[in-house]
Amino acid sequence: MTLPTINPTTTKAWGALTAHFEHIKNKHLKDLFQQQPSRATDFSVIWNDFYVDYSKNRMDTTTKKLLIELAKEVKLDQAIQHYFGGSLINKTEERAVLHTALRAPSNHSLEIDGKNIIPEITAVKEKIRTFSNQIISGDLKGYTGKSFTDIVNIGIGGSDLGPVMITESLEFYKNHLNVHFISNVDGDHVHQNLKGLNPETTLFVVVSKTFSTQETLSNATTARNWFTQKAPKDTVGNHFVAVSSNIPNVTNFGISEDNIFPLWDWVGGRFSLWSAVGLSISLSVGYDNFEALLEGAHEMDEHFKNTSFDENIPVILGMLSIWYNNFFTAESEAIIPYSQYLHRLPAYLQQGIMESNGKSVDRNGNPVDYQTGTIIWGEPGTNAQHAFFQLIHQGTKLIPAEFIGFKYSLFEDQDHQDKLMANFFAQTEALMNGKTKNEVLEELASKNLSEEKLKQLAPFKVFEGNKPTTTVLIDKLTPKSLGALISMYEQRIFVQGIVWNIFSYDQWGVELGKQLATKILSEINKTQSYQHDVSTQKLLAHYLKK
Repeated sequence: MTLPTINPTTTKAWGALTAHFEHIKNKHLKDLFQQQPSRATDFSVIWNDFYVDYSKNRMDTTTKKLLIELAKEVKLDQAIQHYFGGSLINKTEERAVLHTALRAPSNHSLEIDGKNIIPEITAVKEKIRTFSNQIISGDLKGYTGKSFTDIVNIGIGGSDLGPVMITESLEFYKNHLNVHFISNVDGDHVHQNLKGLNPETTLFVVVSKTFSTQETLSNATTARNWFTQKAPKDTVGNHFVAVSSNIPNVTNFGISEDNIFPLWDWVGGRFSLWSAVGLSISLSVGYDNFEALLEGAHEMDEHFKNTSFDENIPVILGMLSIWYNNFFTAESEAIIPYSQYLHRLPAYLQQGIMESNGKSVDRNGNPVDYQTGTIIWGEPGTNAQHAFFQLIHQGTKLIPAEFIGFKYSLFEDQDHQDKLMANFFAQTEALMNGKTKNEVLEELASKNLSEEKLKQLAPFKVFEGNKPTTTVLIDKLTPKSLGALISMYEQRIFVQGIVWNIFSYDQWGVELGKQLATKILSEINKTQSYQHDVSTQKLLAHYLKK
C-alpha cells in the first residue's frame, strides 16, 4: 500500500480556500472575536493536561471547515492508516516509518512482513532498562573498579539533537551522572568536551545507525584515542557502547557485540530518540522517566490516530501552518517555549520540520508549483521578548508564533512563575490587539508633551496587532507531557507532508554535501584532485596555504 498522491492545488477545497482567503485576509482578529463571542471555546481543544487555544489565528469557522475538507480530499485519513499500519510510506528508500511503534505498549501488535515487531522493541527496551540501572546504581563499573560519573553521547543530527534536547528539558529529573554531547566534527568542540573528564569514570555512547557517518566516527575515534592514551587498549569494551545496526563496523571499532543496542531501518534519525538512541536519556533521568516519555508520546499518537479532524490537535496545527504558508505566504514560524528547560526545543524542531518537509518534488516525482516547508526558529520567553519580538510586533513580516507554557513550575517558586506567565499571556494578547493611534495619543497625553512632539512620536508607538498566535498551555513539564508535546509536533509534520504531497521521511538533500565533502577531504589530504568552480578552488588554495 502506498500514500495518496494528490496535488492539493487541484482539490475543490484549495480553490474554495483561495476564494475565502480574499474575503478574510484583511480582517482583524479583534473584529473576529467580536463577531464570534464563543470563539475562544470554539477554537480550542482540551486533551489530557493540554489546553490548546488557536482562537488568536486569522481564521473563522469557514476557514476551519475548508481546511478540514482539504485534509479529507487529500485522503489524510487513509494516509494515517498506512502510517500506523507499517506501509512503506518512505517510498524513495522503501521503508516503513514506525517511530510510533517504539512507544507502543508491549501488549500491542504490529506486523511487518508477517512478523510482530513489538516483542523485539520490548526486548531492546528491557536491555536499555537493565543497562541504565546497572550504570546508575554503580553495579557496572569502569576498568579500575570505579563507578561511572560521566556519560558522553557521540552522534550527530537526530542522534544528538533528540537526546540533548530531552536531557536538558528534563534536567530537573536528572540523577548524579553528568551527560555530555559531542556532535560537531569541529575538533575544538571534541577536545573541549573531553577536557577535564576522567577516563576511569567516563562511559561513551556512540550513536550511528550505519556506523559510517564521518562526523560521528571521527569524534568516536578521537575519544577512543584519548581514552587509550591513559587506559589499557583492551579496556575500550568496558567504556564504549554503541547504538547501531552495523554490527561488523561496531565490533571492528572495538566495542563488544554485547554492548550494541540495535536500531531498525524503519527508524528515521530525526525521530529516533524513542529508540535505543535515547540510551543517554535513560542514563540521565532513569529508565522509569524514559518510559514515561514514551507513554506520553503514545497517548498523543492515539489521539492523532483516533480523533476526528475538527478536534485533532496535530491536524488542526498542521492545517493552520498550511493556511499561513500557502495562502498568507508566511515563510517562517516562531516557536516560543516559556520554560528555560525547553531552550533546545526550537533547534530540535528545526531538524524535524525543515529536514522532513523541505522538499520541492511531489510524491509523483514532479516539481511542486506551490510552497512547501516552513522556516522554524525561536528562543525561550522571556528572553525572546528582549530580542526578536520587535520584529514580530512591528516588523513587515507575518510570523505566526506558537507559545508553549506550563501552569506549574517545578521548583514551586510561585512569584517567578506568576511573572513568567504574566508575560506569556500578555504577549499573545498584545500581538493580537496591538495599539491604535488613538490609544497611543491618549497614553502620550498624560506625559505633558507638546502637540508637535505627540504627532512626531505617535507613528512609532502604533502596533498594528493582528499577529497570529497559538497557545499550548500544559499543566506541568514532566517526562510524560514532554513526550506528548514532541509527538504532537511529529504528527503535525506528517499532516503537512501529506497535504503537500511530498515524502517527509527521506533526506536526499543532506547527502550531496556529504559526498562533496568526502571528495574535498581527499584533496586536502593530497590523495586526489578534482575540478571545482573558481570560487571553491580559490578558497581551498587559501586554506591550504599554511
